[in-house]
Amino acid sequence: MHFTRITVDPAQMGGVPYLRGLRIPVATVVGMLADGMTVDEVVNELPDLDSEDVWESLRFAAEAVRERQLPLIIPA
Repeated sequence: MHFTRITVDPAQMGGVPYLRGLRIPVATVVGMLADGMTVDEVVNELPDLDSEDVWESLRFAAEAVRERQLPLIIPA
């Protein structure tokens, strides 16, 4: 998958993925969605972003999780 709006540069922001050089971390956007905000609410809160930035952040996060093995706790 190719991401055109996500920047990952070890020399900037400690290598944390962020949007279009704006220094808005992908994790911030995904966290806002996880807290129940709509795409429009995120864009209103972070007016430098547009809806495609928000959707690409979500796709990036999904791909990041897919690429890693996460420790799961199996309930007894």
